[in-house]
Amino acid sequence: MIINLHDFGGEHSLTLDAGGLAADAVVAAAGHEPNGYFWEGLVRFAWPDIAERLDFDSEAGMFCAVGSSSDLARLKTAVESVVTSPEAVRDIIARAETSGFEFDD
Repeated sequence: MIINLHDFGGEHSLTLDAGGLAADAVVAAAGHEPNGYFWEGLVRFAWPDIAERLDFDSEAGMFCAVGSSSDLARLKTAVESVVTSPEAVRDIIARAETSGFEFDD
């Protein structure tokens, strides 16, 4: 899978390689760059209860979240269901824009 959990000496992270995802066309059609920063914003909007307990270290080519293994496992399950579904991403973008949320991509 394109989403990976890592454990480096007790520090846990979750990464997602940006680009080449099923939802990229939907992201671009909405006027966003399908990069790591976009996915960070989507996570912050869609799952704020998890995101508030994480640190982020995203970059253009990769989304990266750092936190507890349990929070990251929950996030992985949530994100996996979305990155393969352009319709789900379109819905989250629409809800975010309606609420005034701004993606930093």
